[in-house]
Amino acid sequence: MTKFTDLNLNPKVLKAITEAGYETPTPIQAGAIPPALEGRDVLGIAQTGTGKTASFTLPMLSLLARGRARARMPRSLVLCPTRELAAQVAENFDTYSKHLKLTKALLIGGVSFKEQDKLIDKGADVLIATPGRLLDHFERGKLLLTGVQIMVVDEADRMLDMGFIPDIERIFSLTPFTRQTFFFSATMAPEIERITNTFLQAPERIEVARQATASETIEQGAVMFKPSRRDRADSEKRKLLRAMIDGEQEKCTNAIIFCNRKTDVDIVSKSLKKYGYDAAPIHGDLDQSQRTKTLDAFRNGELRFLVASDVAARGLDVPAVSHVFNYDVPGHAEDYVHRIGRTGRAGREGKAITLCGPRDDKTLDAVEKLLQKDIPRIDNPLKSGKPEAAEAESEETKPKPGRSRSSRSKSTKGSDTPKEETARPEKQHKPGTKQPEAQKTDAKSEDAGKSSSRSRGGRGGSNKGGNDNRVVGMGDHLPSFIALSFEERRAG
Repeated sequence: MTKFTDLNLNPKVLKAITEAGYETPTPIQAGAIPPALEGRDVLGIAQTGTGKTASFTLPMLSLLARGRARARMPRSLVLCPTRELAAQVAENFDTYSKHLKLTKALLIGGVSFKEQDKLIDKGADVLIATPGRLLDHFERGKLLLTGVQIMVVDEADRMLDMGFIPDIERIFSLTPFTRQTFFFSATMAPEIERITNTFLQAPERIEVARQATASETIEQGAVMFKPSRRDRADSEKRKLLRAMIDGEQEKCTNAIIFCNRKTDVDIVSKSLKKYGYDAAPIHGDLDQSQRTKTLDAFRNGELRFLVASDVAARGLDVPAVSHVFNYDVPGHAEDYVHRIGRTGRAGREGKAITLCGPRDDKTLDAVEKLLQKDIPRIDNPLKSGKPEAAEAESEETKPKPGRSRSSRSKSTKGSDTPKEETARPEKQHKPGTKQPEAQKTDAKSEDAGKSSSRSRGGRGGSNKGGNDNRVVGMGDHLPSFIALSFEERRAG
């Protein structure tokens, strides 16, 4: 079995590896480190959680051990799709370079330009950056890339999803043609293949697992969900999520809950807090300081549930995540592989549960097609509680007086009642000259014929030979209830 001592790494790097407690490299590390130390370009394809970061960190440090960086001209460049991944790569460099006199600079958004400019001015052997912030510094004239000897593109497929490919191509054009390039990704889309053919020179291709596969240590499952009513779909889905968490009991020590939209991340997080679950959100719209604080709390075990967008789906290394819950089926099938890859890392066991609504059939089929296997179905724990849910719903949606259609229809019928009640006392009044006029007026109205026959018992007002097709308007026609109300006032 290959060990790190067999890979011809710098002795000071080996010492840091030993102190970190590692002895045996992962397959991607064993395959990528030797050609990288020989100065060749490397194309690494491996599922997430297999140690790709150390695959380029360790040989870079060994190659950069000699030499010194000049101001504003870094010797190496590492591009990452997200701030969190860039910060994680920086931590790896700190771990493995503690016995080397190498400097690094981290260029990410949400941090002051002034502080980053100071690091660049001092000179950085290793520059770790997101594409957008790197180009911002370059366009401000604070950075030169002509001294880059080694360039790394990490999580290239995520770069593609986030629309960074044009930026990547521009950055490649700003670096020397003689650079050494490491290109790592979990999947190889056609666009990624095109870039590697353009910018890599006869790369050593290391593929340690079938593309877009999930780790065998992850137990997968999908629970089918159908809301009782469309307007209650979101609340019932959150109830299902809580039921799935409760069903795992002590097995669920911590979990990442992935949502497709940032708004859902906030809503689900607030809902979990409301019901007593220790949860916090993380997505791209939050301040970097808050994102870092939340992620650190989750890593340290101070936070149990991390509700996240796909900003946390790629490359984040939290070693002991027991569960991943997909609140939404991801729109891109490849994202499913990255999401569930947050659990079951480094040979540990993990579990991934996906909530599938009525409209998720096509996206779930795409995931299963990519995995080349079916995801086992899990029983919905809320099916047995349907009567209670229906009862609660009927109580909550019970029509309020005067608001529903039925109450409005009753009030409409009730408007006829005063007419009849006022008509009957009118007949008991002393004979007056206006009574026949009221009856004649009542007989002329086609729409009040039935009510007049009921109220007057057929006495007078009969419309013999009348025109049934006649349209009665409010012009020359005076409704009977208005006339009767005048009679009451006059009689009084």
